[in-house]
Amino acid sequence: MDIDLSFVVDWLAASVRLSTPLILASIGGVYTERTGIFNLGIEGMMLAGALASVAGSYFTGSVLCASGWAMVAGGLLALFHAYLTINRRADQIVSGMVMNFLALGLTNMLFARIFPAERVRVEMYPILSPESWREIPILGPIILAQPVIVWISILLAIAATWILYRTTWGLNIRAVGDHPRAVATAGVSVNGLKFSAVLVSGAFAGLAGSALVLSDIGYYSPNMTAGRGFIVLAALVVGKWNPIMAAAACLLFGCADALQLRFQTFGFGIPFQFPTMTPYILTVLALAGFVGRTAAPKTLCKPYDPENY
Repeated sequence: MDIDLSFVVDWLAASVRLSTPLILASIGGVYTERTGIFNLGIEGMMLAGALASVAGSYFTGSVLCASGWAMVAGGLLALFHAYLTINRRADQIVSGMVMNFLALGLTNMLFARIFPAERVRVEMYPILSPESWREIPILGPIILAQPVIVWISILLAIAATWILYRTTWGLNIRAVGDHPRAVATAGVSVNGLKFSAVLVSGAFAGLAGSALVLSDIGYYSPNMTAGRGFIVLAALVVGKWNPIMAAAACLLFGCADALQLRFQTFGFGIPFQFPTMTPYILTVLALAGFVGRTAAPKTLCKPYDPENY
């Protein structure tokens, strides 16, 4: 096996691209878990966003509309999850799993009815940099030749960190997950903050599904998220519920995903399922190494009852 510079450059470029959906989903995940709501349904919201983005691009020919459709699809599932967990105080784990199964069933049904039998490739996110820039050695393929959603994800991660730590709303988001009674005493709606954070999580998960399908392949496949939503949940823990650190963890998982795809082409004569497990093994190892050093929001997974708090 010969590993040359072109292989490394191609691997790193794919790593950045594959980590983009994880980064987008992790931004929303940070916000919802900071308020004490555990969104196990990120996987399903990403899947709904993936199908909605393909449908939006297919019918309108606009990636902007496709992104909007994806965020609405993820937001609708998040709204349902917020109603169950905040208003009805349902178990957050059970509600999240319901979102995942609901999204899986709905997307399979709608996909079979919306699209023709043959595979349809739709308009994808454009690459905005000039052609000459993309030919710059190393930097060009890895950074400058990426679709625009990659740059958007980086900017959103930076903006989300600034909002979380430098604004009043961000302070309230951080406070409500640890001391909801103090937030309520200050005259701020605890449930309102939780609702807004869950909706942000759903919208970002939907956009993540859009990035998954419109940044690389341009067509939808059933259950194409393939557990990425659960990797995002691990990235939140590894990143200590900080958008920038969670994004860095997502980049690490993206590197592992890109590596396993290339590992399968080396012809080692081992079943392809073993390389496929690499990102998930890395997730388990990361959690085993870092989960003991993190402090989750104090009310995570605990329903808020103003009468008993």
